[in-house]
Amino acid sequence: MKTLRERMLEEMQRRNYSPRTITTYLSCVSRMSSYYNLSPDKISMDQIKAYLHEIMVNQGCSLALVNQTINGVKVLQKDVLGMQWNPGVLKRPKKEKRLPVILSPQEVTLILKAPVNIKHRVILALGYSAGLRISEVINLKVNHIDSKRMQIRIVGGKGRKDRNTLLSKATLNLLRSYYQRYKPTNWLIQGQAGSLAQYSSTSINCIVKKSSKKSGITKRVTFHTLRHCFATHLLEQGTSLQIIQKLLGHAHISTTGTYLHVQQYSLDKVVSPMDFQP
Repeated sequence: MKTLRERMLEEMQRRNYSPRTITTYLSCVSRMSSYYNLSPDKISMDQIKAYLHEIMVNQGCSLALVNQTINGVKVLQKDVLGMQWNPGVLKRPKKEKRLPVILSPQEVTLILKAPVNIKHRVILALGYSAGLRISEVINLKVNHIDSKRMQIRIVGGKGRKDRNTLLSKATLNLLRSYYQRYKPTNWLIQGQAGSLAQYSSTSINCIVKKSSKKSGITKRVTFHTLRHCFATHLLEQGTSLQIIQKLLGHAHISTTGTYLHVQQYSLDKVVSPMDFQP
């Protein structure tokens, strides 16, 4: 007889959830189960609501964690236990409308040049020049770099989607120097144990933090900030929102539209509609 955890695991694997998503949902349901010291299938809807209130209001957990918990509960109840799922009963918290932190091109340049280690510089360059997520950099393989077409192939990005994005000339030059020194054979950014090991997200976050501090930037900068800057700077250069959507791998144009609120406009090029009056 399979355990509830095993059944939930297999259900998500059959539906082709990413390993990271599977781990997250299982962990969220497990934490709730430990909180009540009850099997997840014995926890009532009122108890679930009380738990969500506890972690969001009293413990100050992020809205992302709250939504991940709801998602995990939904998989368990609807897909594993075969219970009727009514979204109106377990409502999601209202999203915070926060604009992403954006650096100027000059600030980005300072960060990109901060590391001495060529591998660290390549990692940062990939994030900014191609608009990559941290997981996408980690999962890049040597054969994903297409120098003839000047493109980078992203395989199994967010939502298990493949896409092509930009390979800049400057990044290609860095990659060639990096390749001559490290000679990766599988993962493009190889870990400490060699080409068979992947680089860790923790190490990448440390690189960003140190580079930001060394550059004297006081804004809160993360690796994802480089992706935000990639999109915003392209928009400011006149690239269409639809093209940026494809490069970023966004499912909905509304997600990409966030960058409309943070781009900088040159006011001397904007003409008031008053001046168009006959």
